[in-house]
Amino acid sequence: MKDKRPVNLDMLSIRQPITAWASITHRATGVFLFAGIAVFLWALDASLASPESFAALHESLNNPLLKLVIWAVLAGLIYHTLAGVRHLIMDMGIGETMAGGILGTRIVIALSVVCILVAGIWIW
Repeated sequence: MKDKRPVNLDMLSIRQPITAWASITHRATGVFLFAGIAVFLWALDASLASPESFAALHESLNNPLLKLVIWAVLAGLIYHTLAGVRHLIMDMGIGETMAGGILGTRIVIALSVVCILVAGIWIW
């Protein structure tokens, strides 16, 4: 019996639909948030330790690199939250078709871009 299936697929040559990319980025932001939550826990610890450490944290938040890190973690949180709400809506039976999934993904991406830009303006 000759198996005609390809043995090694080149994943970069396969054109994924937008829903697949949304699913992949939702998982990636979940992993990123797991690591990025350490930044927020560090800031919480520093803000609650003493008045001096709170002042030092407040001073260090003027650093553009730290602002960029916080913005990146917030961007991941925003996208992950909106994509998670999309999944919850789909679990209720809304937007389960391919057309509905594509529309939901486009809405999530558009809302994410707007919210991430607003978060960037708020941080800076």
